[in-house]
Amino acid sequence: MDLQSLCRVIFVSALISLVCHPCSVTAGDIVHDDNLAPKKPGCENDFVLVKVQTWVNGIEDAEFVGVGARFGTTIVSKEKNANQRRLVLSDPRDCCSPPKNKLANDVIMVDRGHCKFTTKANNAEAAHASAVLIINNQKELYKMVCEPDETDLDIHIPAVMLPQDAGTSLEKMLISNSSVSVQLYSPKRPLVDIAEVFLWLMAVGTILCASYWSAWTAREAAIEQDKLLKDALDEIPDTRHVGSGGIVDINTTSAILFVVIASCFLVMLYKLMSYWFVELLVVLFCIGGVEGLQTCLVALLSRWFKRAGESYIKVPFFGAISYLTLAVSPFCITFAVVWAVYRNVSFAWIGQDILGIALIITVLQIVRVPNLKVGTVLLSCAFLYDIFWVFVSKKLFHESVMIVVARGDKSGEDGIPMLLKIPRLFDPWGGYSIIGFGDILLPGLLIAFSLRYDWLANKTLRAGYFLWAMFAYGLGLLITYVALNLMDGHGQPALLYIVPFTLGTFLTLGRKRGDLRVLWTKGEPDRPCPHIRLEHQHSGELSED
Repeated sequence: MDLQSLCRVIFVSALISLVCHPCSVTAGDIVHDDNLAPKKPGCENDFVLVKVQTWVNGIEDAEFVGVGARFGTTIVSKEKNANQRRLVLSDPRDCCSPPKNKLANDVIMVDRGHCKFTTKANNAEAAHASAVLIINNQKELYKMVCEPDETDLDIHIPAVMLPQDAGTSLEKMLISNSSVSVQLYSPKRPLVDIAEVFLWLMAVGTILCASYWSAWTAREAAIEQDKLLKDALDEIPDTRHVGSGGIVDINTTSAILFVVIASCFLVMLYKLMSYWFVELLVVLFCIGGVEGLQTCLVALLSRWFKRAGESYIKVPFFGAISYLTLAVSPFCITFAVVWAVYRNVSFAWIGQDILGIALIITVLQIVRVPNLKVGTVLLSCAFLYDIFWVFVSKKLFHESVMIVVARGDKSGEDGIPMLLKIPRLFDPWGGYSIIGFGDILLPGLLIAFSLRYDWLANKTLRAGYFLWAMFAYGLGLLITYVALNLMDGHGQPALLYIVPFTLGTFLTLGRKRGDLRVLWTKGEPDRPCPHIRLEHQHSGELSED
């Protein structure tokens, strides 16, 4: 592998190191390992997000998001059933002793600390409060559970934890205004959000388009190779490596190296995550997006503007560039710049998805898996990589590195741009459903390989491997979303489900059909050499003479 090819592999490894799980990004990060405090009578509520709508002097104001406690009464799910109640500050602030101020079904706001959560709730209930808002001493939300030895759990008012910044805002409202009231309710999420359906279609459609483009290119290269062999029987060019088209074939070493490079890059993102670093990632994403969008548009438009696509002009530093590329480039650059400037507006996800899909398709066209052996090593390494950085990294870093990087928790931004996302339009909590590039790129390399093999082997759609590989990928991604919903929105590594389905289907079919040896080593079917056909034809002509 030459230096240019190695650089491309390193770039792609850095790109797909952002293998993010599909998840829902919503307000509030909930912490606490509640497995240490199991449910028991009086302390068995499910943890739910709670909306805290405020009114200042009768005028609707800010809305905050909290999390309901394991104890206390459940919170109504519909806004129309929630009552407005006056908000008051506790005296003492921690509510570890009975409040001095008189309450009349008011909502009392208390500070966290100095005593148990249940003690605060019992004191608030005894003072005739209708609910208690406990303000955390950190920016995150916290799951309020009961101590294993607690017995005083007959609490009949709801308790809600709010983050520190929400408490600061509420305190300012109370100090500077005469009347502040709140309304507590916890709307339920839909069982299936349309955003996940469209994200599934986007992922499957992207791999479908990239696979057909890759297979078409491989077939054209095979035809060109046959022509070269006919013209020069004594020289057989090797087209399995990087050719003039800039194709990179991954080998076993680079597949294993991917895990090391990707892990280093992910840790670097985690450690250096900040506003300026996200801005740098945006610039890099725009550069890759421009290249991807330009490549896709030129490939499409060259069918109608063939002469412009085949006519070249020499440009300083860039070399020979077609007129069609020169015509398309300004549009691609403008598109990426406009997205970068307005990426925080509500509809900016459309531009991000367009640039991302174009980049993924281009990478799947440039980088290829030469055989099933390399594909198995690559996906197996990615399988372990995904599980480690989503689950196991919690033990080492006290938080999931993959999730923190995907959401951009330490940057003050909405997350890194190297992912596809769609807003959850019908979810009362809003947010986005997202999927990382790696969850499309890595399985896409194997699926594109399956279609190239099918076309070169002249297999029908049903007798080939591509249809079944696509079906397995779609099913694996679907199960990922099912698991995501069953796990109450906790991040799931998509490759945990996609790799066994996709790779397992391929290996099982290859073994059953007797193609496994060819798929594992050569990666392409044996084709009769043109010079052999020419020799047979020549000998036939001699015999006729």
